[in-house]
Amino acid sequence: MTEQLDRRALYGMSVAAELSGVNPQNLRAYEAKGLLEPHRTPGGTRRYSDRDLARVDRISRLLEAGLNLKGIEHVLALEAETERLRSELAALRARAGGDAPPAPRRRRHGSDRA
Repeated sequence: MTEQLDRRALYGMSVAAELSGVNPQNLRAYEAKGLLEPHRTPGGTRRYSDRDLARVDRISRLLEAGLNLKGIEHVLALEAETERLRSELAALRARAGGDAPPAPRRRRHGSDRA
């Protein structure tokens, strides 16, 4: 995600469930699988941020596409790694003065079919 979403944990579980369209049991299941990490108050109450709700939306879209929770775990990990690498590359380019040309894209095997 390129936009910065608000990380303030503002919403309780019932509000998060209503805003996301996902029932509280599923929110707890996503947390148990490590797909979601809502903030916990000192009393243990879950609080969700706009970033958490965007992640729930991403999980929902991947479920609709036919992935199971284990597959979603892999997709989310790959997306996070891609974002980390993009940030690292941008920082390296900025350090190099920003005039370094982008690296050439590698052609996928089998993509040159006629």
